[in-house]
Amino acid sequence: MDATKPATAAWRVYQGVTTGAIDEKDLIVRFLPLVRNVVDRIKLTLPPHIDADDLYSVGVTGLLAAVRKYNPEQGNTFAGYAATRIRGAVLDELRRLDWCPRRARARARKLKESINDLEQRLGRTATEDEICEEMGVSQAEYRKWLDESRPLTFVALDSHAAGEESEGASLHEFLADDNDVTGRETLEKEELLKLLTQRMADLPDIPRKILAMYYFEKMRLAEIAEVFGLTESRICQIHSQTILGLRSYLGRARNK
Repeated sequence: MDATKPATAAWRVYQGVTTGAIDEKDLIVRFLPLVRNVVDRIKLTLPPHIDADDLYSVGVTGLLAAVRKYNPEQGNTFAGYAATRIRGAVLDELRRLDWCPRRARARARKLKESINDLEQRLGRTATEDEICEEMGVSQAEYRKWLDESRPLTFVALDSHAAGEESEGASLHEFLADDNDVTGRETLEKEELLKLLTQRMADLPDIPRKILAMYYFEKMRLAEIAEVFGLTESRICQIHSQTILGLRSYLGRARNK
């Protein structure tokens, strides 16, 4: 059975609703590829010193929790529910490890503040040149800041923003701002998605397509880079700038 397919029948057997020979171990083994998929996607954005095997072990713990708590009657696919639990377990572990350097956090915060101030004045999405001028830095220095901030724009430190049916990366999950929990909670999910959809429609062509390819079409960064004839590093920089801009926009919308 493909781990990405619904497994309602298996859970009915497991929970004793119908007869059969399936057990907890069988279910864990069946969905181990999902753990690897989630962990590998997160690991791509992390520093080299983070051990993927350690994260995999944590992810298996998340899968076990999903097996024990999943209720097929709620209508969610198990793959989606499990992906959320696995991702949440891994991100909680990363938060516990305090894995991201303070310098990277400080630079991501400075970038977000600069983009926010600039776009408030412009009333639109800021260009790279405009942000460089706003910050008083060269293009090379600005892109270096984006590179250092990359992990914080690809890995959300709050797993609860994702919908339970998401099997891969969820865009509004990655827009979660670890420094803005209270404010984020004031936005209903429907309003958040509405604002996000509106803002994405106004994005320049390339950033909008990069987000669509990565989060909705589940393309790898190398594949996206090939489509645009850019380096993978440049795709990451565009992604980081766009995510920081979207976070700023949602923050402004919340405070209106």
